[in-house]
Amino acid sequence: MRYKDIADFKNSLKGIVNIKDSGAVVSDASKLRSELIDKLIFNSVFNENKEVKGNCRWLIKSSALNLGIRPASIQELYEAMGRGEYKGFTVPAVNIRGLSYDVARAMIRAARKNNNGTFIFEIAKSEIGYTEQPPSEYVSVMIAAALKEGYSGPVFIQGDHYQVSAKKYAVDKDKEIAGLKKLIKDSISAGFYNIDIDSSTMVDLSKSSLKEQQRLNYEIASDMTAYIRELQPEGVTISVGGEIGEVGGKNSTAEELKTFMDNYLDTLKKRGNLKGISKISIQTGTTHGGVPLPDGTVAKVKLDFDTLSKLSKIAREEYGLCGAVQHGASTLPDEAFDRFPNTGTGEVHLATGFQNMIYESRHFPKELREEIYKYLKDTSAEERKPNETEEQFIYKTRKKAFGPFKERIWTLPSSVRDAIGREIENKFDFLFKKLNVVNTYDIINKAIKSVNVQPDLKREIEMCSVSGQKEKIVLMPGQD
Repeated sequence: MRYKDIADFKNSLKGIVNIKDSGAVVSDASKLRSELIDKLIFNSVFNENKEVKGNCRWLIKSSALNLGIRPASIQELYEAMGRGEYKGFTVPAVNIRGLSYDVARAMIRAARKNNNGTFIFEIAKSEIGYTEQPPSEYVSVMIAAALKEGYSGPVFIQGDHYQVSAKKYAVDKDKEIAGLKKLIKDSISAGFYNIDIDSSTMVDLSKSSLKEQQRLNYEIASDMTAYIRELQPEGVTISVGGEIGEVGGKNSTAEELKTFMDNYLDTLKKRGNLKGISKISIQTGTTHGGVPLPDGTVAKVKLDFDTLSKLSKIAREEYGLCGAVQHGASTLPDEAFDRFPNTGTGEVHLATGFQNMIYESRHFPKELREEIYKYLKDTSAEERKPNETEEQFIYKTRKKAFGPFKERIWTLPSSVRDAIGREIENKFDFLFKKLNVVNTYDIINKAIKSVNVQPDLKREIEMCSVSGQKEKIVLMPGQD
């Protein structure tokens, strides 16, 4: 399936895609989907030649634009939600860690089945590292999935938890901020037009006043918002998210939200009255990935829906945001999900539950699963706590196998991948109905303005690895 060289790549396009100065022109969309796209996306991820890899990524993105598929910002919809023009649904944002092409395809199929246009593909800063999915690759995979499944319209791709490490900031704040800025720049150039800045790690509860507790949070969030506004493509207003409470910590309060927002907006105003965040992440009792019990199952969570409702209302009515954002929700019980639209939650983040479905599927090869678990025991033994069972250890660390085993999982037999894909598609179908995003496709196409940003071939090649080496990926401690 690997292209030998650029000539081999170009030869495969004959009669399907023509390369013009203005971009790719698809002459046979049916053949692109049935014969070419699988090979293009495989090579955009795994080919050792960076020129071939970059050309594949460019062609996928440019062909998608030609067929009406475009990376987009969800900003206009969230502004309309803040004005009360749209309500009654909660936008799902899904972190895809492994089996990424197949999981994204499953999400697209479920979206098409439900006439749903309000869904987000996202990946966290930490996940970019341990799953070995740099921004340019991730965008290519998500767009290729939309191409394969015949989707058209805006596709929302989001950087989740673009986080500041308090520990690293204390040692060298300039270096920590420079690293975050580089990730933001790489992400925007790749097609991430939705970015969640997480400087809630800098909240210092030892300070005497709420303003001082939140100071570094709102100052860094303001700085990063301004940086994003400098880089966003012409005609695109990137949707930026902020966060006031670290997930897994104490529950957020209305006073914290107001203190953060008032000072964040005041700081932005001094920079030239820049457009601010479109949503706010809060803590309401969840933890990323859930809390594994000794037998490997996940403890039940008591989520504070009253706080979620109260803070979502303040976010919309006082600050024009789409509402509050709920993290760490994928391991909640099924009956919890229809409560999110009822509380006015703007967005909900889902990750670990889909990872669990892959590993625990009866279709996932037992031998490969055992090999992965042995690998984790050998390479991550130092992470195991003294009183932790093997089941708890595996549950917490198996996310880190998606990078080292990426090609092994990607190239599982099609019968296996299709079967797992159907299971995940059914879960998406369930969640889309519970979150009430059915029949929102027309809303999206009405609310979101059309802006086509042609990919830059030179930049796509630059973003790829040199032959035989991994791409440069920011490694951070994992969350969710």
